[in-house]
Amino acid sequence: MNKHLQQLIDLSMIDKEIDAFEPQIEEASLQYDALLAAKKGVVDEISSLTQEIKDEQLKKQKNELHLAELSAKLVENSKKSAEIKTEREMKSLQLEEEIAKEQVNFANEEIARLEKLIAHKQAKIDELETKASDIEGNLSTVKAEVDIKLGQIDEERKEVFAKKQALVGAMNQKGLSFYQKIRRWAKNTTAVPVRNQACMGCYMIVSDKVYSDVIKGEDITTCPHCGRILFLEPSSDAVGA
Repeated sequence: MNKHLQQLIDLSMIDKEIDAFEPQIEEASLQYDALLAAKKGVVDEISSLTQEIKDEQLKKQKNELHLAELSAKLVENSKKSAEIKTEREMKSLQLEEEIAKEQVNFANEEIARLEKLIAHKQAKIDELETKASDIEGNLSTVKAEVDIKLGQIDEERKEVFAKKQALVGAMNQKGLSFYQKIRRWAKNTTAVPVRNQACMGCYMIVSDKVYSDVIKGEDITTCPHCGRILFLEPSSDAVGA
């Protein structure tokens, strides 16, 4: 096989290896990222519940203040009852007392409802804080595991980059420029095999002449349909044809 063609094929394989590290890094970090997201979700929920409790405590205070005002009004009306002189005044005072008592009952019920709601949400916050603490404990363990895995990937990547650097250094600039021009759009399908006389980049059938050139491997042959670099795999049925 042509030396320059072999270099382009080898460079294409190395670039595939390099690109394959990215999903490995993402996969290694997936569990840690998921825990971080879970912790954020718990913290956000605690914050939301805390604000809701503050709002409900404010409503409770307003009801307690209103209840104090109603109680004072009932005491005042009790004093007024001794000074009533007419039936009309008595009926008016009784109506005021009935309305005040209804409002007292409503305020008491609302205070009880709010207290129950606050207690429920506080219990939920306590539960979430325990959950957040558990997640925090797991984070350090998972982070250590992720760091080890990422360290291993980084070492492997350095080795592959060193291989690429050595190969690129041995290549002529014209061939490298030609490869890079195709790779800009073809990515990891810059150099592809021919199978059953079809380009494995665009899956189009190539002519007998192009196929014959690929089999010979004496020159760099590109697909007439898509422009990718073509080569024949050692295991191809066409070898020796």
